[in-house]
Amino acid sequence: MADETGNDSQMVEGNEIVDPGNEVVHGGELVEVDELAQGDELAQGEDLTQVDELLQGNEMAITEVATPPTTRRRRKKSLVWEHFTIEDAAGGATRACCKLCKQTFAYSSGSKIAGTSHLKRHITLGSCPKIKGQGHKLAITIGTDNDGDGTVERRSKRRYRYTGYANASFNQDRSCSYLAKMIILHDYPLHIVQQPAFTAFIDSLQPRFRVADVDAMEVEVYAVYQKEKENLLQAFSTMPGRISLTIGLWTTSQTLGYVSVSGQFIDSEWKLHRRMLSFMMVSSPHSENALSEAISSSLTDWSMKEKLFTITLDNDCSSHDIYSANLRDYLSSKNNHMLKGQLFVVRCYAHILNAVAEDVIALIHGVIYSIRESIKFIKASPSREEKFAEIALQLEIPSTKTLCLDVTTQWNTTYLMLLAALDYRQAFITLETVDDNYNEAPSAEDWKKIEAACNYLRLLYDSAHSIMAAGNPTSNIFFHEAWKLQLELANASAHEDPIFSSVAKDMYEKFDKYWKDCNLVLAVAVVMDPRFKMKLVEFSYSKIYGVEAAKYVKVVNDSVHDLFKDYVAQPLPLTPAYVEQGKTDNVTANGNNTQATQPSTGDGLQDFDIYLSEIATTQPSKSELEQYLDESLTPRIQEFDILNWWKLNTLKYPTLSKMARDILSIPVSMVTGGSSIFSAGTGGHMLDDYRSSLRPEIVEALVCAKDWLPYSTTAPEALGSELLKID
Repeated sequence: MADETGNDSQMVEGNEIVDPGNEVVHGGELVEVDELAQGDELAQGEDLTQVDELLQGNEMAITEVATPPTTRRRRKKSLVWEHFTIEDAAGGATRACCKLCKQTFAYSSGSKIAGTSHLKRHITLGSCPKIKGQGHKLAITIGTDNDGDGTVERRSKRRYRYTGYANASFNQDRSCSYLAKMIILHDYPLHIVQQPAFTAFIDSLQPRFRVADVDAMEVEVYAVYQKEKENLLQAFSTMPGRISLTIGLWTTSQTLGYVSVSGQFIDSEWKLHRRMLSFMMVSSPHSENALSEAISSSLTDWSMKEKLFTITLDNDCSSHDIYSANLRDYLSSKNNHMLKGQLFVVRCYAHILNAVAEDVIALIHGVIYSIRESIKFIKASPSREEKFAEIALQLEIPSTKTLCLDVTTQWNTTYLMLLAALDYRQAFITLETVDDNYNEAPSAEDWKKIEAACNYLRLLYDSAHSIMAAGNPTSNIFFHEAWKLQLELANASAHEDPIFSSVAKDMYEKFDKYWKDCNLVLAVAVVMDPRFKMKLVEFSYSKIYGVEAAKYVKVVNDSVHDLFKDYVAQPLPLTPAYVEQGKTDNVTANGNNTQATQPSTGDGLQDFDIYLSEIATTQPSKSELEQYLDESLTPRIQEFDILNWWKLNTLKYPTLSKMARDILSIPVSMVTGGSSIFSAGTGGHMLDDYRSSLRPEIVEALVCAKDWLPYSTTAPEALGSELLKID
């Protein structure tokens, strides 16, 4: 029966009035339609159709109802009222007010009562600006009942849930691709798709999703790898400078191994990047031929034969010279080396820090064993810890360090363990006298060894932390750490105490080999820092070499000038960015020439113009490098961004900036910014048994795609709001 307004969306049957808002007035109470019809068993299709019809109904349904026979206050059972309140309005009307956005809606006007459908739509469809603006995902379930203990649940006719994704639709292929990316990024095994718990979980989320088998998932993983590789190839095509490589060695439980090749470069916006290029299986990863083949294959695959600048190796120190010689000979015919290849092979700074530190730890391994056993003894029971704490208190030991065991594979934890034990030296000695069960206290000589080791491990520890603190680990930052360490160890070798000098000499011998191999590349890099240029090289070399410093400074100065000549004589192929810049430079140059040859303006200074022209032709102008070196140093500020400085000065130094871009991108350390140097290790990495069992191309796809995906431009598409119907 329709009312006077023409709204026929309500039906009167007996004493019940039903509206699209799923509520009726029954015996003077406002109740849910579901409660009246809970005994009905409707087909699922009919059920969903009814929900759709209800949600697509009129925005507001108002009907005239008879005055209830009782004045008892009606109870509002709709879950909508968890999000709305009733407020009085003019003329005896009431309005529903949203608790989130405070927007009001008509609810009753005299004898007319509105339904709740328009209120539900405001919440569930995201019409509320607060929900839309803050990304809320509210869930409203109609017609469910639970007794609170999680054991009884009444299934209703109609249920719907707002998930915040309005326009999303299920897509099998897209879901498979996301599953492949999840497996790649989180190192899940491919056979996770066959695990019953996983398939049950997926079925509970989306029954229509067909979980692929292992073979099909391999295809998905490889497809992700290929797509990301194409994106990276496109990015490399616009790379303005050269690329430097890092080489990692991986062994397996089998006789095979892998060689990883990563590339580091600075893009046209002067941002530093490092990307994995290949992960190749080789029969013998520790042979120089394997390295040469892996590098050559990667350069060919990525079309970078002419853009290789340097190679940083991650291998043990003893075989470094063999690698260097073979790699130089093998690749010299395929690439034009700058500075005759003197900067071609670089050794990993993180690797040498770890190698030196591990030698120190090996030197006092017996003492370290005693410290570990002592800490184990104290930590064995609370009573022993209390006794040790009492002894430390009685001895008035001011240390706040905590005794803890180290991780044997990370030397920094061993250093911190020894440092804490050193503070409690007297407490350990006292404990041995008061507790007959404890007999692991180091001797006086052992404590001196610990003191010497901590004294010099601190140098390595501080240097590592300085490198890790750098947001952009450009090559210029390493010279500061290396020359100070070289000087400290050289001075420590002459320590008057034989124990101290013995530890220092072993450290100095190993680090000095690194310094001799790499100080040139480190020095050239710091010259590209406008805060230091040649001045820091001159200062540091005078400290290290004394009266012989001048000849070493000359080597660096000559190398910088020769390298600059290489860039002037053999410029890199112009990228679109450089072409545009080159046009600008040419226009400027032509403009200057035009201005110089313009006729006199009639100010009577024609002779002066001729004089200026003669000076310009007879006095040779300084090169970009000379101008750069002659200018005053840039102030040293903590927030200095060297890449941004060169970006701003590219037009001023067009050729020198190309040289700076390539030098600053040299990966002096294999460890990326934000990672721990201490976990880098000195040997090769070990591939687990599961990865070793996979086909080589799938291993490469998993490793490379994991490196690429965090930077991918093909991020998952943002899903819109959607009202999903659930059973």
